[in-house]
Amino acid sequence: MPSYSGVWNLTAVMQAVGAGNWPDATAAVGLFAPIGTTGINKIIISTTGNATSFGNILEDNVNKAACASSSRAIWAGGSGSQNIIQFVTFSAGGTATDFGDLLAGNQEFCGLSNAVRGVFAGGAGPVNVIQYITMASAGNATDFGDLLAPNENTPSACASSTRGVIAGGYSSGDRVNVIQYVTIASTGNSTDFGDLLAVTMQMAGASSETRGIFAGGNTGTNTNVIQYITIASVGNATDFGDLITATTKMGAVASSIRAVFAGGEAPSDTNRIQYVTIASTGNATDFGDLTSAKEGVAGCSNSHGGL
Repeated sequence: MPSYSGVWNLTAVMQAVGAGNWPDATAAVGLFAPIGTTGINKIIISTTGNATSFGNILEDNVNKAACASSSRAIWAGGSGSQNIIQFVTFSAGGTATDFGDLLAGNQEFCGLSNAVRGVFAGGAGPVNVIQYITMASAGNATDFGDLLAPNENTPSACASSTRGVIAGGYSSGDRVNVIQYVTIASTGNSTDFGDLLAVTMQMAGASSETRGIFAGGNTGTNTNVIQYITIASVGNATDFGDLITATTKMGAVASSIRAVFAGGEAPSDTNRIQYVTIASTGNATDFGDLTSAKEGVAGCSNSHGGL
């Protein structure tokens, strides 16, 4: 974003609005990282159009987990089993700041949050560890409990303000269809929720307060399936519609109205952004493009279902 001081003239305002950088406390902002090497891309979820540059994460690695409060976007871990937790402020942009460390280096895991806590689950090994942070502070992660079984290859996650839901992944030598949940404000082991439509790893997860959406992933080949659950209940997933193209390893963000999926492998790296209206069912619609094609991105927003 350009640096302006004093009174803004109309030209400067229009430049900022056109780039998606005009300050708006009500805007539903989605962030994806890493794009390119260490880039963070920004979208305004209620609009359509191409992503813009927001800032940078601290290192070049994919397969992170992400979560967010209404003010902070947080990424953790990443390829090479990094243990770094880092954050940016949605209203500011710029380079991420160190937050603390995971319990151990991790990658291929998932993140979810309500307004207070960020929760990370599973990861390469595979591991069954669930851990959490208090997003408004800084510090190392704390043990939360255990998943039903060790789980890696990016299980998918979403949340309401009360529950965090984790779905799919890779366990005991194969993809799994298990959906499980935790109560975010407590600690303890996860509980069985139901089953996905098929055994699937590397899905993208997003939610409103009511409904969780899981999109794409790999069932042995890449899939275009979008499916949903009602977070406050338990039960099996239901078919929602289809992605534009079968895609795995996407990042996802959400507002109370839309779920937006970006990047991934389809089957090569893609820069496509697509979206659905969470309260309905149907196929995804084109949104725009990331600034470059990338798989293994992690997304978070300041307006997701956990807030």
